[in-house]
Amino acid sequence: MKRTLLIFSLCQLLTTGAWSQGWPSQYGGVMLQAFYWDSFNDTQWSLLESQADELAGTFDLVWLPQSGNCGGQSMGYDDLYWFNNYNSSFGNEQQLRSLIKTYQAKGIKTIADVVINHRRNVSNWVDFPKETYKGVTYEMTSTDIVKNDDDGATLKWATANGYQLSANIDTGEGWAGMRDLDHKSENVQKCVKAYLGFLKDDLGYAGFRYDMVKGYSASFTGQYNASSQPEFSVGECWDGSNTIRNWINGTKVDGVIQSAAFDFQFKYVVRNAVDNRAWSRLSTQNDGNWPLISSNFDQGQYRRYAVTFVENHDTEVRPDGSSNGPLVRDTLAANAYMLAMPGTPCVFMKHWQKYPTDIKAMVAARKAAGVNNESTYLPFRSQVAYYATVTKTNNENRLLSVVGNVAANETNVDPEVWTKVLEGYHYAYYFPTSMNTAYADLASGIYSGEQKVRLAAVTASAGAQLVYTTDGTNPTASSTKVANGTTVTIPVGTTTLKVALLIGSAVSGMVTRTYDVKEAPTDKVVIPDFCKVNDGEICAFFEAPRTWTQTIMCWAWDENNYTGGQWPGVACTRMGQAPDGNTVWKWTFAEKDFYGTGNAKMPTNIIFSNNGAPQTNDLIFHNGGYYTEEGYFGTVESSIDGILADKPADTAIYTLDGRRVQTVTRPGIYIQNKKKIVIR
Repeated sequence: MKRTLLIFSLCQLLTTGAWSQGWPSQYGGVMLQAFYWDSFNDTQWSLLESQADELAGTFDLVWLPQSGNCGGQSMGYDDLYWFNNYNSSFGNEQQLRSLIKTYQAKGIKTIADVVINHRRNVSNWVDFPKETYKGVTYEMTSTDIVKNDDDGATLKWATANGYQLSANIDTGEGWAGMRDLDHKSENVQKCVKAYLGFLKDDLGYAGFRYDMVKGYSASFTGQYNASSQPEFSVGECWDGSNTIRNWINGTKVDGVIQSAAFDFQFKYVVRNAVDNRAWSRLSTQNDGNWPLISSNFDQGQYRRYAVTFVENHDTEVRPDGSSNGPLVRDTLAANAYMLAMPGTPCVFMKHWQKYPTDIKAMVAARKAAGVNNESTYLPFRSQVAYYATVTKTNNENRLLSVVGNVAANETNVDPEVWTKVLEGYHYAYYFPTSMNTAYADLASGIYSGEQKVRLAAVTASAGAQLVYTTDGTNPTASSTKVANGTTVTIPVGTTTLKVALLIGSAVSGMVTRTYDVKEAPTDKVVIPDFCKVNDGEICAFFEAPRTWTQTIMCWAWDENNYTGGQWPGVACTRMGQAPDGNTVWKWTFAEKDFYGTGNAKMPTNIIFSNNGAPQTNDLIFHNGGYYTEEGYFGTVESSIDGILADKPADTAIYTLDGRRVQTVTRPGIYIQNKKKIVIR
């Protein structure tokens, strides 16, 4: 009987969610936010999947943009479909599933962006899509919208049009952008729980990032997580105060926290220090409130639930120039500080794209030092010019990090106690000599062009040397010997570097690095020989980025339209591959595509698009022009004999059909002295 009761109790714990605690304890992983605002080019599912090998080993979690269809090009925060339509701005459902599966195989877990505070409607203010999943139909109705949505505007519309809203008011902050859902509604709860189950158990997401959690009671996030049991859960409780801590506590179910939160207070402290060039401000609070990772916050009990960041898609400077407290300088130092601290760091995609080598090295050092989300830290030195911190794990010194004027802090670092293992612009990392290990500052990974790696002997033993090999064999006492701080060149190709300490005749503390170094690509655009302009032809060429995988469309116009008059225009013709591997397309003006009231001549502007999105900027049309995503590059050679940029000479000018032109008023192709010319 006792055995039976024990088994029953264990099963009950598993099914009630008592083991789900929002975020793993002593978690040493690092997350990547794999998108930014309007990142439609860089975050296509197929492109992200192609980067799996490069991301693996550095990032353990990848936060993806909201992946359902939103009724048009969207970053996903106007979510519409939850179950049946995953043809999003980033790819289709098959590509999404392939991405998640590939990441899983590489040891990367994915985080879904979950938007359940509000939802977009299908055709009017109060209708939602009807979706069937596993034989069950899910549909929200007007009564699933809070009574005070949009400050009463929705209720006014609903009453006037014969609809009824919920009797409940919002349990959090309102937002007028879309319909705020009533999470007290059993139907809303049913739909949300099924949706989360679909994301986790069907698509394969490991966890959730909840958007705009201040919009509804934290208790519902707790309830949803207790039901779906994600490995990871983090809420966007956008605030600079103790509201974040209160929200975390509000997710408790049976006294157990169910979700982590983004540490906005950490972001603001870092931003304030960097903006003011006052590194000592890293040891201060933010407007009277300490970051979640701080020991001043209830003895640091919230470190486990702190997801730290220094920039995200909302705080960055967006394409339209708007921003919310962006980080404008010392990006590397800000990331170095974050990656040395407790909590779970979340690296912003733009920072990763710009500084992959540095960030790889920082993450590698963090992991080698054993820093995790529940590590502790103590200030080492605090000055306006620099700030130094010692991070501890299990009460042992593991990492000394310095940001700001690194050189000014050098005299404070005892070489008998600390060895520098990594340094960059305004940052440096040191390991305690008690680690007794070799170290290589260039992390394993994929690189472009010949690389340099600095070797370090992390030991207090006098006379210690380093031995290394580059053929994958373990170094011995007879291997190549070098001193601490020696730099080794890594050539193009695949190299397995193994470095170890040599103390006397004993070899110990070996580290291994694997480098896949590619030939450095050329940035030069080369117009392929197959690009030709035929006699009398009005045309343009476009070299499409690899991420533009659909048929390239052309939209060309002046006061008339030369591409049918209906966006995205007409399909271009695939010509072949450029020397850099990109695909080249050609648009040729056809009379049947002319849409307008004037006579066909030559457009003044042109746009190329990936079947509508993404698209180039409005570009100036050049006949025979060769364009890339960046704009006009040059003109393809043709049988046209001349180009007149200004007023043509006095010699008679004729149109292509033989009519004499008294005054040239429009750009185009003409005949002069029995030769074709272009007048712009």
